Amino acid sequence: MAESAGRDGGRPAAGDGWMSLRRDAETGIETIRAHFKGHAYDPHDHDDFLVGVTEQGVQEFRCRRSVHVSTPGRVILIEPGEVHDGRAPRDDGFTYAMLYLPALLFAAPAEYSRAPGFRHTLADDPALAAIIRSAFQAVHGGEGRLARDLALDRLRAHLAGHVAPELPGRRIGFSAAAARARDALHARMAEDPGLEELAALAGVDRFRLNRLFREAFGQSPHAYLVRLRLKAARRRLAAGESPAAVAAEVGFADQSHLGRWFRRAYGMTPAAYRRICTNVPD
Repeated sequence: MAESAGRDGGRPAAGDGWMSLRRDAETGIETIRAHFKGHAYDPHDHDDFLVGVTEQGVQEFRCRRSVHVSTPGRVILIEPGEVHDGRAPRDDGFTYAMLYLPALLFAAPAEYSRAPGFRHTLADDPALAAIIRSAFQAVHGGEGRLARDLALDRLRAHLAGHVAPELPGRRIGFSAAAARARDALHARMAEDPGLEELAALAGVDRFRLNRLFREAFGQSPHAYLVRLRLKAARRRLAAGESPAAVAAEVGFADQSHLGRWFRRAYGMTPAAYRRICTNVPD
């Protein structure tokens, strides 16, 4: 698995693949082009909308509790909070290009009760694929603000046909106990709660809580807490905070602990991600 060599691009990895990640400082949009063989990344989610295209090979991933298989030209659409992973089922691996679009770029229309999502995780839409490639090149290639803005406007306009107010496959209702446990994890993210303590806050026994939580959110309370910490760490690193300080603030035992989880989810070290976002040396 690879890391970007810096703010202006990536480098081949020793072995399984490569990655090039850049971040547009003005818009906060991140762009990534990468090639993976075998395991790509562990289950994780983002604060952003992910819009991308598979360029080469077969890309397999789990999202919305289903397994999806993307081949060259297919469009990948993932909303904030949707847990997904990634792997290459074939020996030649896969290559993809992706834009991470901040949620503010998709402000919920007034008629929606909450932020909209995509109708489908995979789409066969050659016109959209071409527009995504154009927007990716404008941002990733640093073609200038006017080219970037026009390309993003075209992308937003074409994505409208893929947006739905109700997200398919997402549970709208779940138990009050699961909701209380989730809220406690958000409120106490940097602490080290045990399952017994969390169950007491939720008002059920620990075994029932584990079952209800998995039914509601598709993951154990611990996996959900790691996701929360990783997203908080990513935001702080992008703002320029040091990996050591971030690890302490979001609840990881130390910088090494953060690094192991961060690399498994995002394919790079916290220091590399911070350097790309801020151009601040390690």
